[in-house]
Amino acid sequence: MSGFFKSSIGRKVAMALSAFFLMFFLIIHLAVNLTSIFSEDLFNELSHFMGTNPAVQFAMQPVLIFGVVFHFVMGFVLELRNRKAIGVSYAKNNGAANSTWMSRNMIYSGLVILAFLVLHFIDFWIPEINVKYIQGDMSGMHDGEFRYFHELQHKFLSPARVGAYVIAFILLALHLLHGFTSAFQSMGSTAGRKKALQTFGKVYSIIIPLGFIIVAVYHHFNHH
Repeated sequence: MSGFFKSSIGRKVAMALSAFFLMFFLIIHLAVNLTSIFSEDLFNELSHFMGTNPAVQFAMQPVLIFGVVFHFVMGFVLELRNRKAIGVSYAKNNGAANSTWMSRNMIYSGLVILAFLVLHFIDFWIPEINVKYIQGDMSGMHDGEFRYFHELQHKFLSPARVGAYVIAFILLALHLLHGFTSAFQSMGSTAGRKKALQTFGKVYSIIIPLGFIIVAVYHHFNHH
C-alpha cells in the first residue's frame, strides 16, 4: 500500500477517489439543505435523523472527515511534487499557454475552500458536537420545537458570513470545473467520453455550488 502512494499514478488515483467521494457527499448535503427552502418541518426531521443516527454519526461522519483531510493533504503533496518536478511554480510555467488559470492555481482555491470548511465546522459542526455529546442533549429541541431550521437561519443573518459563503462556493465551482475532469482522467477515462464528462462536469460544478449559494442568500433575506 505504501508503494501505491509513493507512485505518481497511485497518488493521482487516490486523489481522484477522494474527490468522487466528496462530490457525492456534496449532492446529499445540498439535497438536505434545499429542503429548508420548501419545508421547515422536513428539514428539521432530516437534520435530526442525520444528527442522531448512529450509522451517520459514528461511521459516515468519521469517514467524511477523513476524506476531507485526505483529499487536501494529497492535493498539497501532488502540488509540491509537481512543482519540484518542473523546478518552477505554475505561475512561471510556460505551459500556461495551453492550460487554464484554474488548473495552475488549484492549490490556492483549495486553501480558500479549506479555510471555508474551518468556518463551516465552527458554525455548525462544533456547536452540534457541544450540544449532543458535551451537554448530552440529543433531543434536537429548543423551546418545545426542533432547533435546526432556526439555527440555520440565524447563521445566515450576517451579510459578512453570507458573503464569505458566496465567495467560497464560487471558488468551489472553479475548483470543480478543473477537478472533475482531472479526476476522471486519473481513473483512465477514454478520450471518447471526454466531451460528455466535460459537459456533465460543467453542469455539476455550476449547479451544486449555486444551490448552496441560493440556500444562504434565501435565508438571509427570508429569516423569521
